[in-house]
Amino acid sequence: MTRNQAVFLGVGSMVGAGIFALLGEAGAIALSAVWLSFLLAGLIAVLQGYSFAKLGKKYASAAGLVGYLSAGYGKASRIMSVSAWLAWTSTTIVLAMVAVSFGSYAAAVVTGGQMPTTLTKIMATVILVAVTLLNGLGGSQAVAKTQSWVIRLVIVVLLGLAIVTMVTADWSLLAPSTYPPVRTIIGSIALTFFAFLGFGVVSFTAKDLKDERDLGPATYIALAIATVIYVALALGVFGQLTPAQVSAAGPTAIALAAKPVLGIAGYWIVAIAALLSTAGAANATLYPAQGLLGYLARERIFPPFFGATRRSFQTGLLLTSIATLAFIWFFDLTAIASLGSAVALLIFLSISVGHLRVRKETGASTVLLTLAILTVVVTLIGFLATTLASNPTSLAAFIGIFVLAVIFDAWWRAVRDRRGTASYPTHRGSPA
Repeated sequence: MTRNQAVFLGVGSMVGAGIFALLGEAGAIALSAVWLSFLLAGLIAVLQGYSFAKLGKKYASAAGLVGYLSAGYGKASRIMSVSAWLAWTSTTIVLAMVAVSFGSYAAAVVTGGQMPTTLTKIMATVILVAVTLLNGLGGSQAVAKTQSWVIRLVIVVLLGLAIVTMVTADWSLLAPSTYPPVRTIIGSIALTFFAFLGFGVVSFTAKDLKDERDLGPATYIALAIATVIYVALALGVFGQLTPAQVSAAGPTAIALAAKPVLGIAGYWIVAIAALLSTAGAANATLYPAQGLLGYLARERIFPPFFGATRRSFQTGLLLTSIATLAFIWFFDLTAIASLGSAVALLIFLSISVGHLRVRKETGASTVLLTLAILTVVVTLIGFLATTLASNPTSLAAFIGIFVLAVIFDAWWRAVRDRRGTASYPTHRGSPA
């Protein structure tokens, strides 16, 4: 895999998971200041990307970010193994969110603008099955090549739309007087940060990159491209529509914003680009599953059946898809978007803290790592404070996911120890 392919994999995962799926929800919280929320989330992601890039040079492996946790805490650490369960859960939430976003646009295309719930879920299931087959049968090169041509087209369409809508924007709709309080904008960052979770996918390309030194640059480039797209589109869309209109449009807000400028043709151009983008994001989000679960199964951090292969398909890949289907059909994914983001932030916090413990080996700056930790802590506090007041159910779900991860980890440790299969190094800094 080349550096450019890794970049497109990361951008594709971020863009489809972010701007289409979340713009309406973010607008309901941050109002016309969504662009600022995306910018701040991007800066936080860059700090995390710095930590990942430094770790990647020293501990690159198919395990991706879980390998970084192993380097910081040791393979036998409970922090590492609990975080691994959280990472898998976060992947299924993100994948489900992206699939439903695809389903919304697909349903709108089929029905001429409507988004029936059942049809949306059916379309989401179709794209999930398709990317599962591609990842299971095609391998990393097929994923990378597919992602490259899809995301090139999407970037051109989205940047073109951003320019057109910004040129014709009503800037009074973006006046600071229309912004919510600062604490609300900070609270919204946990939601907009969801749009950047895909950058972690780049860390899993280490095993396929022709030159592992490309891991860091690929991460930075992917984050820069995604941030520019998000901020520009947020300015363009909220310069065309009010926050209420954006929120009501949900996943199709960008297509709706194109209509006043480009007419019905603009709506359909964006709708098709959205289908390609969200399909690409689903493809890229599922990509790390095989390498991650294979590593976790080999190291007995997860039960061995997660890494087993049945008729060319890894069992863990199928389990990931089945868990994602459960989220698609039985949960209101829009309501738990911030939940997936908060779980990921908790994992990133663990990685940065662990990185501090091995910073001499990676050559990372203590100041930048500390800043990365502090920004994540502030964002998590903002999420908890905002969610406790506005959506206690999501907060309860966040706590519940964490508790379940601890329970599953304790259960498997007990089973593994009883079988006498635990054989992990207990020292920190061991390569993954």
